[in-house]
Amino acid sequence: MGDRCNVSTHAYRDVAIGAGLAFVAGFVDAAAFIALTGLFTAHVTGNFVLIGAELISTSTGVLAKLLALPMFVLAVAVTRLIALALERSGSPPLRPLLAFEAAVLIAFSVAGAVLSPLGSPDGAKAIGVGMLGVAAMGIQNGIGRLVIGHLAATTVMTVNVTQAVIDLTDRLCGARLGDQVRTRLRRTLSAVLAFAAGALAGAFGFATLSFWCMLVPAAILVGLLIVPEQKPAA
Repeated sequence: MGDRCNVSTHAYRDVAIGAGLAFVAGFVDAAAFIALTGLFTAHVTGNFVLIGAELISTSTGVLAKLLALPMFVLAVAVTRLIALALERSGSPPLRPLLAFEAAVLIAFSVAGAVLSPLGSPDGAKAIGVGMLGVAAMGIQNGIGRLVIGHLAATTVMTVNVTQAVIDLTDRLCGARLGDQVRTRLRRTLSAVLAFAAGALAGAFGFATLSFWCMLVPAAILVGLLIVPEQKPAA
């Protein structure tokens, strides 16, 4: 009975963290894309496609998209260093890293609101604000790889959709899904749905509240701090 309760607790914990972070990524990516003239913050490699398109057009914002990758790399590296320090001290890294991401998102929200209107997408104000959004999502990508690697991806949904379609196709073809596959399907579907909901909320949120809407995903990250955390193995 105790083992069954532990499994159930871990399952709910995983869904809460995975879905919560996917909602955050969808929200921030959609709102920032609108606010920052097409800058991707969560799906940072998508900026390369936009750079190619913009180099043969008269649009602006290329500089911000070029700077997004080094900022993303820096954020992931800092996340790794913090995680290493916490692990060496015997402290579980998830909560401190979630708090770190929430703090950067709050800075993103406040800076965007205070500095608006941002002017040119290649101007100092727009680039500075945009890099805060990229940094927040870099932290989340680092968390996904370093701390919750057993969960579905929370920032890029292509892999999740592909895996979910494969598992559902197997089921429709009559294959019996084992516990591991059912767990994976639950994680991937919840992440995809949460990301989609977050993207819609982010778009409408920015239209209504401008940069202050970024306090919503920051609040969700703070809420995830109460989710029980597994301690690292000794």
